[in-house]
Amino acid sequence: MSRIGKRPISLPNTVSVSLDGQHVSVKGPKGQLALTLSEHVTIEQDGDTLLVKRVDESRVARARHGLSRTLVANMIEGVSNGFQKKLEIQGVGYRAQVKGKTLVLNVGYSQPVEVEPPDGIDLAVEANTNVIVSGIDKEIVGNIAAKIRDVRPPEPYKGKGIRYAGEYILRKAGKSGKK
Repeated sequence: MSRIGKRPISLPNTVSVSLDGQHVSVKGPKGQLALTLSEHVTIEQDGDTLLVKRVDESRVARARHGLSRTLVANMIEGVSNGFQKKLEIQGVGYRAQVKGKTLVLNVGYSQPVEVEPPDGIDLAVEANTNVIVSGIDKEIVGNIAAKIRDVRPPEPYKGKGIRYAGEYILRKAGKSGKK
């Protein structure tokens, strides 16, 4: 039995869930999300908890069990609290700013790079070097943060670039092999 899949999902008071076969809709104070689960799992509501169960013991059903439970739990977490990723920009003259909804990055290229967020994603900048990506869908928040990081990934010699907050960059010695 999947350790993650068999754990019940508790529902906060502010979140309402509607189940229609394999379709799950979650509505909360931050917004609304919907998901269609695999046919290899079923979902049941028991009071203020949700249980995800397998249809059979096939390999695919076992693989989808924990995944489906985690996706539903992330939807509930997203509509109640939301998700956010923090990025740090390091380098001389590197900075970011928000114009309207667009994030403008000046990270050493001849032209500024503009990142347009999809609906439901908010971008904020603190102190010109800290970018905060927030929203209710964990997958989209992570994808947008990864796209921003890919504009100028951190390089291993000086550590310049865009990195996740708290990310450790393995540094290399230069040509002379300095320590």
